[in-house]
Amino acid sequence: MMPVFFKAITGVLVILIMIVVGFLLARNNWFDSKSTSLIARLVTQIALPAYMMATILEKFDTKTLLSTLPDLLFPVISMFLLYILSIVIVRLFKIPKSHSGLFQSMFANSNTVFVGLPVNIALFGKHSLPFVLVYYMANTTFFWTLGVYLIQKDGRGEGKFDLAKTVKKVFSPPLLGFMVGVVLVLFHVSLPDFIMQDLTYVGSLTIPLSMFFIGISVNSVNLTNVHFDRSNFLILIGRFILAPALMALLVGFTSMPLLMKQVFILQAAMPVMTNAPVVSRLYGADSEFASVMVTETTLLSLIVIPILMVLVQNL
Repeated sequence: MMPVFFKAITGVLVILIMIVVGFLLARNNWFDSKSTSLIARLVTQIALPAYMMATILEKFDTKTLLSTLPDLLFPVISMFLLYILSIVIVRLFKIPKSHSGLFQSMFANSNTVFVGLPVNIALFGKHSLPFVLVYYMANTTFFWTLGVYLIQKDGRGEGKFDLAKTVKKVFSPPLLGFMVGVVLVLFHVSLPDFIMQDLTYVGSLTIPLSMFFIGISVNSVNLTNVHFDRSNFLILIGRFILAPALMALLVGFTSMPLLMKQVFILQAAMPVMTNAPVVSRLYGADSEFASVMVTETTLLSLIVIPILMVLVQNL
């Protein structure tokens, strides 16, 4: 058990050092709001799609992909049950109406890209990527549909569903990169070596830039606003206890590969999505609450992840 724990600690330290570098650079005024937005766009629109395509084409074959995609059902069921549970918790614990929808969205959705992807790659290697992406597909679909609808209700008093905007958000560049890679593998198409090298070089920016972004985000939050009240505690319980426990129950007795089970459980326990404060600000919801929860869950995940890593070894 100790070697597993030290492996988890080492993986988290790799991530933490990059976060600290981003934090220190931001603290010394290397970045402004425009450069922070640029980093986020570079990761989500350029580096991550290239990373997905390169890894899928290099590491996976048709048989592996076809056997992986049906297991998308498990994260979908998990998130749906978490949303149902969040409704009960909002009513039972009388979560303020000013951020009840945001509470439900953060309770059920996790940060599968900026934290989840680097953590899983650091702990399990590139072979975990397809399983990370399967969870990502479910997570991003839920957030940009039901999650955004609930946040809109906080800010506007009612939620509106815009199909065109939702489709655009769901079929984001990372997901499109994943889909293109899958199609190329399924049809046995090989890209020229120089293109593969370009995809690899550009894709290698994903993890360090993601960690810098987290460090910059932590620096941008006024830590005096970080506190623990009823809503905060319940989000922490949902993210770090209920979500991974529920996923463990769903996959524990299935015949899916052990690595997939481990990735799904870790992905379920990732921090609050970094998109939550942005969407909250856009629709006039409680963006400060969202920013505080992103910070709190991101920092606490550095403690939770090694513990969870040891637990998933016993599946």
